[in-house]
Amino acid sequence: MSAQRLDRIDLLRAAAMLWMTAYHFCFDLNFFGLMREDFYRDPFWTWQRTAIVSLFLFTAGLSQAVAVHQGQTWARFWKRWLQVVGAALLVTAGSLLVFPQSFIYFGVLQGIAVMLVVARATAAWGAWLWVLGALAVGLKFAVPHALVAWPALEVLNTPALNWLGLISRKPITEDYVPLVPWLGVVWWGLAAGQWALRRWPQGLGVADVQARGARGALVTLGRWSLSYYLVHQPVLMGLIWLGLQVF
Repeated sequence: MSAQRLDRIDLLRAAAMLWMTAYHFCFDLNFFGLMREDFYRDPFWTWQRTAIVSLFLFTAGLSQAVAVHQGQTWARFWKRWLQVVGAALLVTAGSLLVFPQSFIYFGVLQGIAVMLVVARATAAWGAWLWVLGALAVGLKFAVPHALVAWPALEVLNTPALNWLGLISRKPITEDYVPLVPWLGVVWWGLAAGQWALRRWPQGLGVADVQARGARGALVTLGRWSLSYYLVHQPVLMGLIWLGLQVF
């Protein structure tokens, strides 16, 4: 069965892309010394990052619900998954060049690659997905206390295992999206998508709509989100650098 994109999911994804672009533009201005902000500790910026990542992962869950509902085969799933993995490797390589001391080894794309497999494997678990999502989010707050109580668990803070998110110290990296708590957001998106497909299918939008104008542009952006994600930062940084050379 051929996959059909639902336009409201793509619109939600496009909103995340535009918000991310504005956030990264400010981050790049800071990187080039054109503004002075603490993107790592200031709640104004850290909460924005949390919201942006949450939108990305929630829509990833919604999309998986639609894909499973439409009968997407595992072969088609793995084809798309390999594209995400390839993009994740490019992000790691690029960040290693720009931020060698804090390169991205398990950021948004790396996390999505793992979470998509888990989401697809658990898609049939129904209402339990809500519970699993809550447990994954709750673990973020419980694990630091467990590591204090049981020092042997300190191994979870090491680079070999910190991608699980069962940590008490955040690693030094430019983007970090571990399974805990973020898999919970994907599970919630998957559960929400399944609920909508049963009870309110029109809420997810129209299949393969040919929208025009601003709405059409946003739908297109949502459908090309992976490509956009890969190119937007090099373009932004290149434009800022060029502007500094000219002015």
